[in-house]
Amino acid sequence: MTAQPTLFERIIAREIPSDIVYEDEHYIAIRDIAPKAPIHLLVIPKRVSARIDEITDAQEMGELWLTAVKVARQHAADYRLLVNAGKGGGQVVFHTHIHIMAGWEHGPDNDTGSA
Repeated sequence: MTAQPTLFERIIAREIPSDIVYEDEHYIAIRDIAPKAPIHLLVIPKRVSARIDEITDAQEMGELWLTAVKVARQHAADYRLLVNAGKGGGQVVFHTHIHIMAGWEHGPDNDTGSA
């Protein structure tokens, strides 16, 4: 039995429309449909892994983060990069992705992840 494609696989395949803000051979970045920030983008690898800790190749991991930074810098001077890993970590779509959140005038409304 073959697993059903994830929402993100269907977006990558253009089966589901989305607001694409960046795309290259390995990654796609889209606007989140339920934004939690004035700017809320998702950077999604085209190669499927359910969660970020399944990526074991250092080059692949580095390229994912460098792509997220590149996309973030195209949309904001200041930003937050966020990854949820697993249901208990807040992950909803089980296809690795990085959230880019930005655009708050005075910083985020909550203190989640601040340091």
